[in-house]
Amino acid sequence: MLSYEGFTLIIMLFILAPIMGAIALLFLFIFEKRIDLLENKNKEIRLEQALQEAQYNKLNQQIQPHFLFNTLNVILGLARLNRTAELIRALEAFSQFLKFKYKVSEPLIPLSQEIQYTQHYLDIQTLRFGDRLKIDMECPEPLSIALVPPFILQTLVENSFKHGLEKKVGEALLHIRFYLDSQIVYLEVADNGLMGNESSVTDEGGHGLDNIQKRLYLYFNDRAQLNIASNESGTKVEVSWPLVFDKKLEEAEPE
Repeated sequence: MLSYEGFTLIIMLFILAPIMGAIALLFLFIFEKRIDLLENKNKEIRLEQALQEAQYNKLNQQIQPHFLFNTLNVILGLARLNRTAELIRALEAFSQFLKFKYKVSEPLIPLSQEIQYTQHYLDIQTLRFGDRLKIDMECPEPLSIALVPPFILQTLVENSFKHGLEKKVGEALLHIRFYLDSQIVYLEVADNGLMGNESSVTDEGGHGLDNIQKRLYLYFNDRAQLNIASNESGTKVEVSWPLVFDKKLEEAEPE
């Protein structure tokens, strides 16, 4: 004979079971919706990253034809002047530049690599200017493994020649300085050239400072800055970005 308590318990189970099942189905439905939202969000992030990577690579490619054009003009000038020895050295430097150009595909490269690449350009300009050109470059050794978007230093140096030093009569001075302050890397490029009536040092094709700003923003957002100051004594450009190290190079550094 079923007791009163047992009968009540069975009735309660019949009442509560559907409710508990409905609650379980509701939680399952919410969980599945949440999973779908996370998957869609993850897909949006991947698409955004892919788009930024494509924009970044496109901007990188825009830099190089202009540099190629200028370098070929330097070599052509040496050939017309029959400066054979300098022409051979220029072609060697140009060859090293091409080797670097086709190796670079990473969004960030070690600072030492960027400096080495720019040095190929400076070698060619040194051949052109001779003793008139004085270059000093300062970079603390620990910063050599810091990462930087490629072609930033080269673009600033190229602008110094194009908009300032090319028109300079007498001694042409170029100062390049890297330093670290509060986990921010600073790059200063200053020259004593004359900008004349130009109001901007941005390249005619729009691939100079504007390109640098776009690439820095794509990678560092508002944490990167670019400032320029120019007067009758010359032009100074300062670029800053957060310190980022290549973990592999950092681990390989001797203690």
